[in-house]
Amino acid sequence: MAEYLDDVARFNRDAWERLAEAGIEYSRPWLDLDAESARARLDPEGVMGDAEGKNVLCLAGGGGQQSAAFALLGANVTVIDISETQLERDREAAEHHGTDVRLVTGDMRDLSAFADDSFDLVYHAHAICFVPDVAPVFDEVARVLRRGGLYRVSCPNPYVHGLWDGGWDGRGYCIRSPYVDGQEIVYQDECWDVEGPDGRTRRVPGPREYRHTLTTLVNGLSTRGFCILRVREWPTGDADAEPESWGHFAAFAPPWWTLWSRYTPGSE
Repeated sequence: MAEYLDDVARFNRDAWERLAEAGIEYSRPWLDLDAESARARLDPEGVMGDAEGKNVLCLAGGGGQQSAAFALLGANVTVIDISETQLERDREAAEHHGTDVRLVTGDMRDLSAFADDSFDLVYHAHAICFVPDVAPVFDEVARVLRRGGLYRVSCPNPYVHGLWDGGWDGRGYCIRSPYVDGQEIVYQDECWDVEGPDGRTRRVPGPREYRHTLTTLVNGLSTRGFCILRVREWPTGDADAEPESWGHFAAFAPPWWTLWSRYTPGSE
């Protein structure tokens, strides 16, 4: 197991332990999958291609979700996550589906457990916002990914990251903080409302989050030899929903982005 790198990693490890134990949605294994639904959940953009026989790294991807889907598609799956409880969910999913998954505890910025050119696809869960600097993550992904391999990363829309913490003024959602890469997002309420499988809602302190600008994300990939294949903004929301609800906010600015890229270093 790689050493945790700093206080941010330790703080977020502890936060995700609490969230997973409370039964957050991202810590509920996908136990209802078949091959068709597995592909639909992993790749609604239709970019991935055939996963059978591919070496796949689910990066910061514990929770028993993506790992289960890839395994059912015939991939050789490795999961690295900072939370032991999240990885336990992957173990549960693998046992349920009768598949094999390699589990590694570690920080997304330190992939020293893996050799160069180890993977055909790195599937990065919605987690890069939990580190203040994307550079070490992108460096490590480029190292462990084979030439021609795919890297999929999901992240908050940097223009509106944090605005969903209220702020409707009757006409729109007001931007109140500078657009600065690596800026920590400070919420009015540090707790997440987690509805567990039992239907009870628990108040759980969330992890530390950081803004990463479009310039940082796109140039960070392109300068390391990644060619962007597809960008998706989601969800689209509902302008008629109750103001300050999630659906209403998403109608003004889709909160999340997904970027698919191919690693082709040295290509013009």
